[in-house]
Amino acid sequence: MNVALQDRNVYEEFDVESDVLYFKLGMQGLVSFHGRNYNRKKRMTADELKNLISKQNFVQISSSCYINTVKIASVVSGTVYFGPEHSDAKQLPVNRRKQQEIKQLISKRQ
Repeated sequence: MNVALQDRNVYEEFDVESDVLYFKLGMQGLVSFHGRNYNRKKRMTADELKNLISKQNFVQISSSCYINTVKIASVVSGTVYFGPEHSDAKQLPVNRRKQQEIKQLISKRQ
């Protein structure tokens, strides 16, 4: 019996908690989602934004940027890496206070 598995198009049907590395809030409900191989903008209502921001896996690192702590590979010298340090993986700068907060969250998770 051959069963073909349906591949999910991550760009069109992404799951925020498992696919998104980080997201940035824009003007008038526009949210920019950043995944491993894509960036996608989507309009969201105020309730959807409130629900998104309240998810426990996401930590605010600047006024408009939230990162998924589950997807962090390492935090070194003020930079959050979402893959190996010296690669083309996505990375974001983070201030020292947030860097310590993120490291504590990661250590609690392990």
